[in-house]
Amino acid sequence: MAYVHAEIASQPDCWREAARLAPTVVDRLPRPGERVAVVGCGTSWFMAMAYAGLRERAGQGETDAFQASEFPIGRRYDRLIAITRSGTTTEVLDLLAALRGQVPTTVLVGDPASPAVELAGSAVTLPFADERSVVQTRFATTALALLRAHLGDDLGRLAADAEVAVRAPLPIDPATIEQVTFLGCGWTVGLAQEAALKCREAATFWAEAYPAMDYRHGPISIAAPGRLVWAFGGIPDGLPEDVSATGAAFVHSRTHGSRTVLTKWAAGRTPVDPMADLILAQRFAVALATSRGLDPDAPRHLTRSVVLA
Repeated sequence: MAYVHAEIASQPDCWREAARLAPTVVDRLPRPGERVAVVGCGTSWFMAMAYAGLRERAGQGETDAFQASEFPIGRRYDRLIAITRSGTTTEVLDLLAALRGQVPTTVLVGDPASPAVELAGSAVTLPFADERSVVQTRFATTALALLRAHLGDDLGRLAADAEVAVRAPLPIDPATIEQVTFLGCGWTVGLAQEAALKCREAATFWAEAYPAMDYRHGPISIAAPGRLVWAFGGIPDGLPEDVSATGAAFVHSRTHGSRTVLTKWAAGRTPVDPMADLILAQRFAVALATSRGLDPDAPRHLTRSVVLA
């Protein structure tokens, strides 16, 4: 577990580096008012979802997120942003090639020498956040941190929250949990999806994710003692009580004044931005793997990049 542990712990420093980089790449990122599409695969797609929600919430313009293979060719956008750690993923390369000369494209990528850099109109390279682990952690969050800095978010505060998240005790013992459902609201739906993916990838663990408002429309039926519901961001009124009635544990990253706090239902609180809360979820996934006798650096059936014949 040498890689994933170190990469998770390095996120505060990576986010600070992203803050320093952001002002130097303004010309490669969306301008206010542009209609923007953001694409990726897997983890990168979930970061695209989060950024799309944040950009629209900030009033910067219409922003859509797509899995790269599902991008609607022919729909008009002013700019396309592609997020790809390796820069070798087949679906992303195919899309960049198809759009070449038709729409301005920018790739956020870990490897400056990757094929995606050649195919995109411009590139923002993040080699300091690239990873050796198959399971993505710091590259994805650093790409989102850069985009948040471009939107005007305070990455100094965010990195401080991340420092808390890499050291804080986990809100619940993973060995006591047989299933977890992550919930999000608005931009944090992408974070919830990513948290669930980390549990599936690192620990081959039963994990799901839903918008918080939709959770009571069916998915709550599997909540039970020994299971966990973990929410990012705002939640509907009464949801904690409804989950508690099922016997499931509840963990929540919730708004508290101008900041957010992580709470285990009816327990103590730790200051944390929802994106820093994702670090806790990453650590939870790794701890799950350990408790199940698995190596999160060697996930089953996965490779660092999906390259199709």
